[in-house]
Amino acid sequence: MAALFALLMEPALAQGYGGLGADAPGFDMPKPGAPIIFPKDHGAHPRFRTEWWYLTANLHGADAATYGVQWTLFRFGLEPPRELRQGWDDRNVWMAHAAVTSATEHLFAETRSRGGVGTADVEAEPFKAYIDDWSFEALDPGFDKARVVARGPGFSYSLDLTRAGPFVLQGAAGFSQKADTGQASHYYSQPFFRVDGALSLHGREVKVAGEAWMDREWSSQTMAPDQKGWDWFSLHLANGEALMLFRFRGARDYVSGNWISADGSTTLLGVDDFSLTPLSQTTIGAHSLPTRWRVQVKSRRFDVETAPLNPRSWMGANFSYWEGPISFSGSQSGEGYLELTGY
Repeated sequence: MAALFALLMEPALAQGYGGLGADAPGFDMPKPGAPIIFPKDHGAHPRFRTEWWYLTANLHGADAATYGVQWTLFRFGLEPPRELRQGWDDRNVWMAHAAVTSATEHLFAETRSRGGVGTADVEAEPFKAYIDDWSFEALDPGFDKARVVARGPGFSYSLDLTRAGPFVLQGAAGFSQKADTGQASHYYSQPFFRVDGALSLHGREVKVAGEAWMDREWSSQTMAPDQKGWDWFSLHLANGEALMLFRFRGARDYVSGNWISADGSTTLLGVDDFSLTPLSQTTIGAHSLPTRWRVQVKSRRFDVETAPLNPRSWMGANFSYWEGPISFSGSQSGEGYLELTGY
């Protein structure tokens, strides 16, 4: 299956990280003003080439240790859906990543599947995303409660999520631009999940609790052809507010940010209102990555420095990247996640 996946995806790898800067003729493109509709948009969008369902969690164990958890499902359309194609004729490929991070370990797994044969899919109502025996599913019609499970070499987890706030539209009412040349995605988040559950690490069970952040995006060309990757932050502030920031790196960097109040209301940040400054690098094999940052938002008098729980949180998967839990301190304190791609 790994060889088949690589062969099918090879034409898309020419431009940008994971081929996300390549042209996508025949697929739909995100449009400003297109409404995001719940619960329909929790489900798959086969007329778009790429989409993902992403969950990260900052957790604290009964053993007094700090942990991070990741659960991600990706769908890749191999060709535009000119007609409904089912069963073995389905033209979608699915890939998922799961990880558990501690201060001393970063354990991850990757699994892949083809569409149409019942091993991977996403249902909108009630929400259920699954691949093999990994799943992220709502436990009620309103998506107020959910459960996420996965396992890999040396780890497994089962986490119960309780939604404590509304879904949040990123960008301009869910249209999130990624480049001056117009590349974009439809993008919303759920930054208000409370978490209770358990991890198993090398057979040792640990009860955990904390906060989780769900990201949901779909597009057909997320990156400009010259962009090599991105730096993405999701931050939970100790006062209940949240912050999403990203930088797409290209000939000219493209940045965007969204301040999320505790009640779920949002303020889109101007490009001159915030800055992301790398402070130190971590070298992992041939990769040098900025794993400590200074993050500033002038209008909020927000000025913090971030620190990774484990600076070696490298996802050595089919498309490799850095993904791990972080803490921050300064004008405010809290926890979050950092993702670094294209290094």
